[in-house]
Amino acid sequence: MAREQGYDLVEVAPKASPPVCRIMDYGKYKYEQSKRAKEAKKHQHTTHVKEMKFRPKTEDHDYQFKLKHVRKFLSEGNKAKMTVRFRGREMAHIDRGRKILEKLVQDTQDIAAVEQPPKMEGRNMVLVLGPKH
Repeated sequence: MAREQGYDLVEVAPKASPPVCRIMDYGKYKYEQSKRAKEAKKHQHTTHVKEMKFRPKTEDHDYQFKLKHVRKFLSEGNKAKMTVRFRGREMAHIDRGRKILEKLVQDTQDIAAVEQPPKMEGRNMVLVLGPKH
């Protein structure tokens, strides 16, 4: 029947009992499936992790500038990873880095939730914030 009409016999649901087949144009069917997949992909949102780096000696103006960017990342629905890098003798002042990260948590608590508390990873102290929904 399919050949007489100039179409293809397509198995639509092979796992159904009995399997479902249709007489249709297979090329058009594949095209519509790809269009549906592209449309679904367009509407899904992926979250990115943005990183902001600090130093134990970061001054207040620089801190405020970076805080503004972190707030922007979070308001867009992205995660923010804060890193405080210690170099040389700065390793003796880990408490300064922890204070910077705690201050960040306080300043962003209205729009962000802590996903990973501050912890040392080698010479870096890392904190991950995620947006509140």
